[in-house]
Amino acid sequence: MMIDESEKKEEKDEKLLVNLCECFSLLNVKEIPDELIPICVTCLLKATSEKQGNEETQKEMETAILTLSYIARYCKIEKKLYLNEIKKIIKCNQEHHNMTQLAYQSAWKFLICRFVRDESLEEVVVDELHFAREAIKELEELAKCVDWKSEKEKEKRKKEKQEELILLRWLRTLNRYFRRCKLWNEEYSELIGSIVQIYRASRDNYRDICHQCIYYFVNAAENRAVKVDDLLKGRAVDTVLEEMQLQTLNKYETYEFLLFCIKISRRLKEEEEDEAEEAKRKINKRRVFEMMEEEGYEDVIVSFYGKIYYIIRYSSKFTLNISDYLVNI
Repeated sequence: MMIDESEKKEEKDEKLLVNLCECFSLLNVKEIPDELIPICVTCLLKATSEKQGNEETQKEMETAILTLSYIARYCKIEKKLYLNEIKKIIKCNQEHHNMTQLAYQSAWKFLICRFVRDESLEEVVVDELHFAREAIKELEELAKCVDWKSEKEKEKRKKEKQEELILLRWLRTLNRYFRRCKLWNEEYSELIGSIVQIYRASRDNYRDICHQCIYYFVNAAENRAVKVDDLLKGRAVDTVLEEMQLQTLNKYETYEFLLFCIKISRRLKEEEEDEAEEAKRKINKRRVFEMMEEEGYEDVIVSFYGKIYYIIRYSSKFTLNISDYLVNI
């Protein structure tokens, strides 16, 4: 039906074609056949370009953008099919704020999913569209709408639930990007601090959000483009060290926090060839060492010895040598 409708020269039913593309894309979230990708992407992007400012058209436009965001990152899409249009959508909202938070996040999610397959997009994402700056702004706005201190009550907090889900989508999109990003600037350094604030606010009552923040810390620690200095300035390191002392940590959190610490430890043990970077590494090494001393981190690691033994049975990323988790000077 999609192919037949898209190939019509006359009397083409554009609305029917959009509906077909939306249904097909959402039903095939894992992978869309190559021959149908141009039809779906072109049709959905065309639906987002409608400029009639009525409420019905606005909803149709935003549904099309939401559907685009569900096209899996595994689907290969040629840049000429989407790049100019998705840039227009993002820039238009940056200037006019004419989209809902969900639709704006969906436009970014679609672009970042394309970046996972095509790293040549990073310059557009970082320098032209300012992904980190926009993420900070959106996360701050969404965080204001969540009652972090209240226990979740599904029936009473429908609006906050909506913002919670959009915030989660932002964090998952950030995690996708951080696994592969190579360009780094001050905006991303500030983003670390924003994630730390959300983690601290969410850890009591919003475990899904909390866990996405932990993923972010680990991805940032693993990514060589992210400097240890940025993790220190953003308070990611001292936050993890503080959390390690809590008796309420589950096996998942223990695993991720240990992974973060061992990655930081290994990076600080690697000497730099550049003199300025080597001097900075030594300063950071001492700072992390002093934090570990202050938090009694070595005692915490010893107390986790049994858990570490359990964890390494399922992961080659850990060792039973306690010194591997520490920073020595």
